[in-house]
Amino acid sequence: MNHIAETITLAQILEKLGHAPVRTSGHDLYYLSPLREEKTASFHVNTDKNVWYDHGTGEGGGIIKFVQRYLQTQNVGNDEGDAKRWIKNMFGFAPIINPVKDLEIPKYDKKLHITSEQDIERPALIRYLDSRGIPLPLAQKYLKQINVYNRETSKSIYALGFKNDKGGHEIRNKYFKGSTSPKYITFIRGTVIKPEEVHIFEGWPDYLTAIIYDRDGQKFKGDAIILNSLANLSKATGYIKGYGYRHALTWMHNDQPGIEATANLDAFFKTEEDLTHRPMNGIYAPYKDLNAWHTVKIGLGE
Repeated sequence: MNHIAETITLAQILEKLGHAPVRTSGHDLYYLSPLREEKTASFHVNTDKNVWYDHGTGEGGGIIKFVQRYLQTQNVGNDEGDAKRWIKNMFGFAPIINPVKDLEIPKYDKKLHITSEQDIERPALIRYLDSRGIPLPLAQKYLKQINVYNRETSKSIYALGFKNDKGGHEIRNKYFKGSTSPKYITFIRGTVIKPEEVHIFEGWPDYLTAIIYDRDGQKFKGDAIILNSLANLSKATGYIKGYGYRHALTWMHNDQPGIEATANLDAFFKTEEDLTHRPMNGIYAPYKDLNAWHTVKIGLGE
């Protein structure tokens, strides 16, 4: 493990995370901080010494310290062992979850801008949740009412916003479905520390539906990964590889991309020691997804 850490740089790690320097001066690179939101680049990397310093928080150090702080912002395990495992997964030759072939990669809409975020109260959004069989008190725990401004049309809409771990949003109402940058996974910590189970979903409607049935609306004991798009499938590797999960429950859609994603996940799980896979999609077949099955079951759909 140590030789891997010794052959990579902080600049390479930041590039992997999608960050490019805003300003360069000799051995000094300045970034918008990957650990928090800011508008002025105050995250300093010295490429000669391979160290970092965040002028906004007064923190700094080497590679391991940075990865620990980054994992902390992602709400996942962040001790030294977790950091080393993450580095090995990102830069070593560990197996990864293969992406779905020929999948259309979603692009976030650059013209969309979220201008406000609050608790859900608009009747149209509540009716939309009702049509999906999702009670408002449960939705309030995971979703926000957002106002989305379209810079191109100069018009705004209200929608439900589901935030990912990098600050982007999945946006939905009855008439619109989209996202803002960056497109990423949402990781939801379970109620048990270092749980044995991890659940994987394509989107938030299926996650909320699953906990309605399994947990009366409460979190799973195990962790949950909401992909927010099958294009994020391989990004889930670092959340699972070497973590010590014993059981993986996948809730993919009953369509061709979902079937392929289930197979790719199964192949990856086989590379993990003592990790069993339980595909859950048979429960809601022949319906496309769990939420569609749910709406039929409670008399809302066909």
